[in-house]
Amino acid sequence: MERTTHGKLFVVGIGPGGKLDRTLRAEQAIASSQVIAGYKRYIKSVQDLTENKEIIATGMTKEIERCRLAIEAALEGKTVSLISSGDPGIYAMAGLALEMIHSHHYQLDVEIIPGVTAASATAALLGAPLMLDFAVISLSDLLVDWPFILRRVEAVASADLVVALYNPRSKKRIKQLEETVEVLLKYRPPTTPVGIGTSVGYDEEQIMITSLGELLSHEIGMSSLVIVGNTETQLMDKWLVNPRGYKI
Repeated sequence: MERTTHGKLFVVGIGPGGKLDRTLRAEQAIASSQVIAGYKRYIKSVQDLTENKEIIATGMTKEIERCRLAIEAALEGKTVSLISSGDPGIYAMAGLALEMIHSHHYQLDVEIIPGVTAASATAALLGAPLMLDFAVISLSDLLVDWPFILRRVEAVASADLVVALYNPRSKKRIKQLEETVEVLLKYRPPTTPVGIGTSVGYDEEQIMITSLGELLSHEIGMSSLVIVGNTETQLMDKWLVNPRGYKI
């Protein structure tokens, strides 16, 4: 049954975590909202904008629940910001929100607010590793079967694309990164430069440049993003650079 409302749902990307990487548009959307919904850590990241607002905060793996609650609040006539880290359309809440609204035939005013991605924020700290064609792959197999993900890794590796790896490793998911490195080493040398960004945008931020052959020896977790260079990627002083081909 169709439901109409005078409320509004913003799906907001708040960037990788720090205030400096939030866009003005994102801050304006949150400021104009009566309700803020999001993962607990992300709510904490924008607490300077949420005074006197209704908060819907849920834990990890509760995406469907907080999305449903945010939509219901908007259907009640409230202005709601459903927040995601990075960009809401990249491994985040925009797709889920639109799927739920479509499946229930809700007539709801929705605006998606883009954000600085983890990949672009990490790349900026490393230098310019994404200057030419690149791919983005999540190694989390919670929603996608691992053999399917590995086929994508193989395709990216054979195409010699720089690749940004989201969700590279957790306490329970160890083999995924190991198998990914094994595939990449079939197509590029172990000396291939690799950048690791952990907790980018937060106080505990760490940036490291290593090589594909040494990647697995480093501490990497769910708050890390890994950028693996291709056969053209170079280390220039302290910067990781994928030359675009300019004649200089």
